[in-house]
Amino acid sequence: MKRLLLLSLLVPALAAAGVPDEDMILDRTMDAQSAFYYPALMMRYNAGDETLTDEDYHYLYYGYAYRDEYKPLAVNPDLDKMLMLASGIDPDKPDRATLETMVSMGNDALKRDPFSPKILNLMSFAYGALGDKEQEKAWSDRMNGVIRTILGSGDGFTQKTPRHVLMFDHALDVLAAEGLSFGKARIVSRTVEFVPLVVPYVVEGKKRKGFYFDFSRVYWNKPEGYTYQRDRTWQFNNLKPRTYK
Repeated sequence: MKRLLLLSLLVPALAAAGVPDEDMILDRTMDAQSAFYYPALMMRYNAGDETLTDEDYHYLYYGYAYRDEYKPLAVNPDLDKMLMLASGIDPDKPDRATLETMVSMGNDALKRDPFSPKILNLMSFAYGALGDKEQEKAWSDRMNGVIRTILGSGDGFTQKTPRHVLMFDHALDVLAAEGLSFGKARIVSRTVEFVPLVVPYVVEGKKRKGFYFDFSRVYWNKPEGYTYQRDRTWQFNNLKPRTYK
């Protein structure tokens, strides 16, 4: 599979980092007169609008937490089917029928998780392998927009500056997109988890042993007694599922 050039696109986002302001996000995405009115933003996102800005993506991603469709603890069987199908693909000579089935499954999976980096990545791969360069770029743009948004929400180096995510898997997908190998996450507070790295990440001469992620939105409507099982994430540079224990 062609390596997606993620990291070169992520650097500029750090200059525009912003912790989500929940009151502002709610007000602006619910206001029909706002430039960030959610239904209008989502229509542009689904249409592959190339003019969407990083600010638009910020409101798209974090505004989704206030939509009825946001069910972060629900299972996504279409994603499981898509990953199983992708795991059997020969990246050098993919079968056209399999790719078309992947696209169909991906569209269904996105109904439950429209901002999943792994799904967006696979959609870009499938369309590229099918020879549709326009759609390949459109899905890649969506993926990078989401990843920039998450990276822009915090550096993740401390518990007070975590990266904010809507789904557990989004955190792992971002790390995978950065080419980082990680271990088992551990809870450090009611809203934050720490994901350790297998190999420390060196930033400005300092070793970072892992990243902090804010999962608070996941728990807003958590059913009583619910236990979330993280069973798989994704490696972005090939088509091989990785088990997350």
